Amino acid sequence: MSFSAVAQTSPAWKAKVDPVVLKKAETSSSIEYVAVLKQQADVSAADKLETKEEKGQFVYNALKAAAEHSQGELLNLLSKTTATYQSFWIVNTVSITSDIATLQAVAELASVDQIIENGKFVVSKTTTTPSATLEKEASTDAIFATGTWGIKKTKADQVWSTLNIRGKGAIIAGEDTGYDWEHPAIKSKYRGWNGSTADHNYNWHDAVHATGSSCGKDSPEPCDDNEHGTHTMGTMVGGTSSDGYDIGMAPDAQWIGCRNMNANNGTLTSYVECFEFFLAPTDLTNKNPDTKKAPHVINNSWGCPTSEGCNSTNFATMEKAVDNLRAAGVVVVASAGNDGSACSTINTPSPIFVGSFTVGSTTSADGISSFSSRGPVVNYGNHLSPDISAPGSGVYSSIPGGGYKSLDGTSMAGPHVAGLVGLIISANPSLAGKVATIEDIIQSTAQKLTSTQTCGGVSGSTIPNNTFGYGRIDALAAVTKALDLVSVTEREKNNASVNTFPNPFSNTISFELKNWNSGTTLEIYSITGTLIMSKSWEIAPSKYEVELANQAAGVYFYKISNSKQTSNGKIFKVDN
Repeated sequence: MSFSAVAQTSPAWKAKVDPVVLKKAETSSSIEYVAVLKQQADVSAADKLETKEEKGQFVYNALKAAAEHSQGELLNLLSKTTATYQSFWIVNTVSITSDIATLQAVAELASVDQIIENGKFVVSKTTTTPSATLEKEASTDAIFATGTWGIKKTKADQVWSTLNIRGKGAIIAGEDTGYDWEHPAIKSKYRGWNGSTADHNYNWHDAVHATGSSCGKDSPEPCDDNEHGTHTMGTMVGGTSSDGYDIGMAPDAQWIGCRNMNANNGTLTSYVECFEFFLAPTDLTNKNPDTKKAPHVINNSWGCPTSEGCNSTNFATMEKAVDNLRAAGVVVVASAGNDGSACSTINTPSPIFVGSFTVGSTTSADGISSFSSRGPVVNYGNHLSPDISAPGSGVYSSIPGGGYKSLDGTSMAGPHVAGLVGLIISANPSLAGKVATIEDIIQSTAQKLTSTQTCGGVSGSTIPNNTFGYGRIDALAAVTKALDLVSVTEREKNNASVNTFPNPFSNTISFELKNWNSGTTLEIYSITGTLIMSKSWEIAPSKYEVELANQAAGVYFYKISNSKQTSNGKIFKVDN
């Protein structure tokens, strides 16, 4: 059947089809497209559930039921043709490659809402940063001249030293070009590695089902055909590099991964497939999904420009996948893109979505990276963006083959934020699944940064703005706030309390302790993470005075803990 004949005899069906797909049908006998079903599950009730496990299972059940209920007619039609197809439930869609006759038949089904292009997605471009660039940016502070300056700038290293929190218990995911899982900086952090053997079930998925790169297709183990994925994972969970730098924000967290790009290019369906895997990870046969194995956060450092087939007809499908993951209690971190410095250059999925936590890039001098895309988003609604910023200029991390390299890009900034989410979850596991709360913690504790640039009528001197969002992340402040939240909960259960007075103080500060059990310890740290004093009791006194007359004026942190509860806070010393 020719395209012209179909168009003349039955033009009504074309109204459902993206004009781009129709255009391709004029010249090709094999057309690739995505059928979007009318029935889409309502998962809003997940917000009323308390735990991440409850949310994940509810969302999965609702999405799966909607797909099974509504796809039968379409799948039955396709089974009788020569079409190849793949069904999805995270968004109720079916990816199809068929001839024009089948395309028409699919479009004519009442259960099908629209036919969209299977748009192409690309890895966010990065550049290698010469060491001289880092030295110039950081000329006022030698610690930022080389190595992983972002770890120090965000005070992640102080989270490790001061609070003894390194990400244990958190699961961080990435969908990217893949991962060199045996790289020494990230191997021990892979959830599929127990120290002696590897189990890739539930920990790895390859959404690339065609050849075209060194990884081949359907790789049964993590593989990276580009350095991009391995570099981002190093910034999230990496250990110490061969030359002595701590590269990862949450080095005791575990990671899982999905490859959504084949030689740097993916499709709408390969990205949806990875999102689906992360909501309910499966074994290597893509069976036996288990929402309890879902990650806490997903890093996404990629985009889909109009030139690659992304437009308003397929934006909503990707957004639905992001929103459903968010409803399931998963934080979706998205790099803003590297199309700055003009306003409204955040313009491709997934950073354009309100449900994504979009990240801009900063320099070691807390300036905005020249390449970092700016808001507001104007091509899909109209809203301020990015949400937050993080180090992205000259970030040193792992690359395939056991090496290390400094790269520029918002792709390097996003992983800092995903790693911070891991630290927050590790500090306060009760926050797992509470996406809005986690995002608020990060934004409210950020180092506020302003700009001379006005975008979308919003002055760069206001907070938030369309250059930095709420500012550059401060891991120490964010994790301290997360600890404060868990401390309040636990103290309320035990009717325990801590009161400091006077605060601010000049020489001596008193700690009034109520209902703290045996084995209680008080520790005080400087803002740089140095332990100033420590005192332990078998039975904590009701009041304890601390003399700090010999310490400099400034901010100090205290931590009171025992086997059942923890309290963290700030005290302020002033000059006499």
